[in-house]
Amino acid sequence: MSLPVCVASSKLIGYGVDICRGCFKDFAHNCDKTIWKMEETKESVSFKGVAERLTIGITRILENMPGVVDVRFVEREPAEKRSLLSWEQKNTCILPEDLRDFYLTTDGFTLTWGVKLDNECVSLGCMMINSVARLCPLLQPVSLFSLPNAPSLADLDWEENSTESGKRHASAAPHFDSRCRIFELDSCGGNGKVCLVYKNCTSGVVAQQSEIWFLDRSLCWHFLTATFTSYYRLMITHLGLPEWQYAFTPYGPSPQAKQWASLYQPLIFSSELSLADPAGDSYLNKLDPTKGFKGKTKVPVPKKKQSAQCSSGSTGKSQGSTGRHIGVKR
Repeated sequence: MSLPVCVASSKLIGYGVDICRGCFKDFAHNCDKTIWKMEETKESVSFKGVAERLTIGITRILENMPGVVDVRFVEREPAEKRSLLSWEQKNTCILPEDLRDFYLTTDGFTLTWGVKLDNECVSLGCMMINSVARLCPLLQPVSLFSLPNAPSLADLDWEENSTESGKRHASAAPHFDSRCRIFELDSCGGNGKVCLVYKNCTSGVVAQQSEIWFLDRSLCWHFLTATFTSYYRLMITHLGLPEWQYAFTPYGPSPQAKQWASLYQPLIFSSELSLADPAGDSYLNKLDPTKGFKGKTKVPVPKKKQSAQCSSGSTGKSQGSTGRHIGVKR
C-alpha cells in the first residue's frame, strides 16, 4: 500500500517518510479497514469449512439433485459451556460426549430443502437438532391445578404386567414414569418425536448412559441408535425426508413418504425393503387374475312342477277335443 503524499508535511519519527498528521490518520484507518476485511474473509472461509464438514457435504449433493430448490442451512453460534453445565445440573443428567462436542460447535442444527412442483416451491426435507435451550423434558411436571386422578403418559406402562413378552418389551423400551428421563431432540414435523433417553434412572442420582429412541404418534417406542453420532449420520443419509424414522418401525412410512423416498433415495429405500422382507415385495399388492376376474357359476333354477289338477284338466280337454273331431268326421 502506497503512503499518501502531502505538501504540508512533517517528518514522523520512526517512519522516515514525510507525511502530515491528517494523511497519516487516513492511512491508519484504511489499514485497519483492510485488516478487518481480511479477518472477516478468513472467518467466513473458516465457517464455510466448518459448515461443510458439519453437513458432510450434503448441501452440494442436494443442490445437484433434479428438482431440488431452496437448500437452506441455518448458521448458529456455538453453545456456551456454562449453558451446557446449567442444563446438566438442572436435569441431573450428563450429556454424551459426542452431543456435547456437537453443541460446542453449533447450538442446534437446521437444514431444509424443497422441490419444484408446477412452478411452486414445496418444502420437503428437514434435518433438525434442537438447541440446548429447547432440549426440554418430554414429561413435564404435573401442575398443581390438575386433577389428582387425571390420566398421564405414565398410565401407559400398565402393559408390562400383562404377558411375559410384554415384560421383555417394556424392560427394553423406555418408560414414561420416573424410571426414565426423556428429552426431545426433534419434533419430526408432528409425525413423532426423536428423543434422548436415559433409562434406569434413580431419584437424586446423576444419569450418564443415554440412547436415541423414536416415539411415534401411537406412543410406541422404537430404538434408533445407541449414540448421537450414529443418529446424526442416519439423519444426513436419509436426507431429512418426511417420516424417514418410520423406516425403523414394523409398519414403515406412509405411501406418500415411500414415493418421495423412492425418488430421492432409491438405493437406501430398496435396501430397507430387502431387509424387511427377503422377497422385497411385502409392500406390494398381490392380485391373482384367476381369482379376481373369475366368473361366477350360475346355479340352474329348478322348473316348477304343475299340479295334478291342472294336469288332469288338461287331459280331459284333450280327450273331449279328440271326440269332437271324430264325430265331425263321421
